[in-house]
Amino acid sequence: MINVLLVDDHELVRTGIRRLLGDVKGIKVYAEVDSGEAAIDSVRKFQPDVVLMDVSMPGIGGLEATRRLVHAYPDIKVIVLTVHTDDPFPSQLLKAGAVGYLSKGCNVDEMVQAIQQVANGKRYISPTIAQSLALSLLPGTESPFQRLSRRELQVMMMLMQGNKMADISAQLCLSPKTISTYRYRLYEKLGVRTDAELTRLAMRHGMLDNIS
Repeated sequence: MINVLLVDDHELVRTGIRRLLGDVKGIKVYAEVDSGEAAIDSVRKFQPDVVLMDVSMPGIGGLEATRRLVHAYPDIKVIVLTVHTDDPFPSQLLKAGAVGYLSKGCNVDEMVQAIQQVANGKRYISPTIAQSLALSLLPGTESPFQRLSRRELQVMMMLMQGNKMADISAQLCLSPKTISTYRYRLYEKLGVRTDAELTRLAMRHGMLDNIS
């Protein structure tokens, strides 16, 4: 039996996935949580075989949660299940240690295939996302957001979710000065000067719709 932890801040999404996987032999959603912090606590207590991880959630989010889980539990298998299908999200999450990446638009057969495959020690990247990753390597196709480091991307996402600097500092366990430095760097790399300019740039590149 493959025990799965489901991590998503939307109850309807969790309910839908749990029902879809409910009749699949050999797979059991043993628990579901609504944040990256809760995912870390749940893995510590129960150590599931596979974690289905959303990206955009309150708090530290899926990117940081994945990094912390893989660092603490090298054998954990994290599959990202999200609306983020374009770089820089897939590449950053794979660098953080995820072994699978699925779009929330996938069907149940593909989800089952991904869970079974990563549980057997293999990787699974959906064809659409694999194509996006390949295209991102072509000259002239780079998104400006690909220039951001993992931490800069994370701070940007938290800013776009409306988090204040003090809240980001507390959630990431970093000093306010460090968070300010990350914001300055991501502004510099993206060529923006304010949160409003960042928002407009995100809208032009379709990033804003992916940040809940």
